[in-house]
Amino acid sequence: MALAWLLVLELVLYAGCFICGIMSAASLTITQGHFAGQCILYGTIESNTSGLVLDSPSHPSLCYFVSAISVSVAIYCFSLTLYWIYTSFVEHEVKRERRWLNVTLGVCLKIVFFLTVSGCILRIGRDSLCLSVLHNVPSINRCEEAENTTWIRPYDGSQFYEGLYSAEKSVWVNLFFWLLIMAVVFAQKHHVLGSGSEWSVSETQPLFHRPV
Repeated sequence: MALAWLLVLELVLYAGCFICGIMSAASLTITQGHFAGQCILYGTIESNTSGLVLDSPSHPSLCYFVSAISVSVAIYCFSLTLYWIYTSFVEHEVKRERRWLNVTLGVCLKIVFFLTVSGCILRIGRDSLCLSVLHNVPSINRCEEAENTTWIRPYDGSQFYEGLYSAEKSVWVNLFFWLLIMAVVFAQKHHVLGSGSEWSVSETQPLFHRPV
């Protein structure tokens, strides 16, 4: 029964990762849209008599990379969750062999790596942008205060800091969930090493109760 709960916990974590991936990609994409599709990470904000303007944006592919990682992770989590739910209803037993647990751990390590890279890009890119705001706009003492300053069209910076912060926070939460998933998979692998080449959850230990 403990194995069934471990798999259920894994599925719940996948669902959380899916939500975090969508939120991260959406926040960054919306922020990018407010700046005419340009990527503001590592960019420079300048000030003139009319308001604030994005002077030197980064290449859009930088933001696309971070969004692509988040969306790819979300799709993977969604697909995996659907697969296990389908399997639990259709198959008589839910089986996981040791080699597939090893594959899962390998995928987890790759996802953790890419999420760490994405989080660092968002954090350092936002800090770089904020440094330019504080340096070029003497009247501003904190980066988020620039949201309440007039921006020159077509730029709309009314939520730029909040958007980047939300994207970064979602990535770090996503990373935390994946570390928990790795711990859960390790626990399942430990059981496999102690009992044989695979573990299974039979119909006497259903993941989800089937309708009668």
